[in-house]
Amino acid sequence: MRSAGGRGISLPRYGVCSAALIEAFVFLTFGFCCHRPGKGAAGTPRQLTCYKRCLRIGIHTSRSKSLENSGLEAHRVGGNTFQIFSASPRMWRASRPDPTDIARLTAVRQRFDLSPLVIHTNYLVNLASLDPEIRSKSVASFRGELDRANAIAADYLVLHPGNFKGQSLEQGLAAFALGLAESATGFSAPGLTVLLENTVGSGHQIGRRFEELRMIRDLAARETDLPIAYCLDTCHLFAAGFNIVDPAGLTETVASADKILGLDQVKVIHANDSKGALGSHLDRHENIGKGQIGEAGFARILTHTKLRDKPFILETPVETDEEARRDIDALKRLSAEPDTM
Repeated sequence: MRSAGGRGISLPRYGVCSAALIEAFVFLTFGFCCHRPGKGAAGTPRQLTCYKRCLRIGIHTSRSKSLENSGLEAHRVGGNTFQIFSASPRMWRASRPDPTDIARLTAVRQRFDLSPLVIHTNYLVNLASLDPEIRSKSVASFRGELDRANAIAADYLVLHPGNFKGQSLEQGLAAFALGLAESATGFSAPGLTVLLENTVGSGHQIGRRFEELRMIRDLAARETDLPIAYCLDTCHLFAAGFNIVDPAGLTETVASADKILGLDQVKVIHANDSKGALGSHLDRHENIGKGQIGEAGFARILTHTKLRDKPFILETPVETDEEARRDIDALKRLSAEPDTM
């Protein structure tokens, strides 16, 4: 027996499998189909390309009822990965997750192969702040985020780089890195990685440019052993001025991210359409295909050979399972478009 995608699902040893057999197995096991390109030159069979088995597509779910329910919701709307808040995103105080609830979440993740699990940090946290009270609360709050992420066995913890108001950008970057290290003092959690998320660059936000994210990681590495990588948000990229809609612009953006950040260090992509125009610095997410990036833009992003192995997690404005499923289905459908990169 061998493992499918490293997730512990066993496949029988059939030798050389037919395309139909592979398709049938994938559909029965994962719940989605393979794309069969048909015949190549001179009638020779092309290699079967299984788009959706290769992709991890999910959504931010609610844990208001329970951690277990957040995982069930992700599966119910068709996802195989998901993101949650570990506590209220707009309150400083937070309680530790219930061990029984954690165990149930773990069981749901194993049952439905939900991976990775991403936690998004509280919106109040600003580790770059000059204000002593806000900085103290931010350090304590982020330490709580680390502890809860460890307890829940999350894979990634997404963090916004903060706001450098009242100081230079360079001072803000240094303050953020030091705050990150202070929060992580004495902390160890093998398997958990903090992800710095890019921003639209509104006002005094840090993180519009890839160089700022890289500088934070490099500075923090001098002060802490905490694993740090990156999360890129499509809406934020577009609103910050990266023309990821245009084929040439997407190629340039990916090349820049690879050169400055290293694409191997981009662990998650937040898949959000943008209500704002290119370079508007407007952080307003839209449903897939209804914003300025559009379906054609997402088809190019999802099928880009250097991006398609990344987990894509939606943070689009949805109120019902039906709306969430519509966005997930859109990503699945667009991921099966022919790769023209």
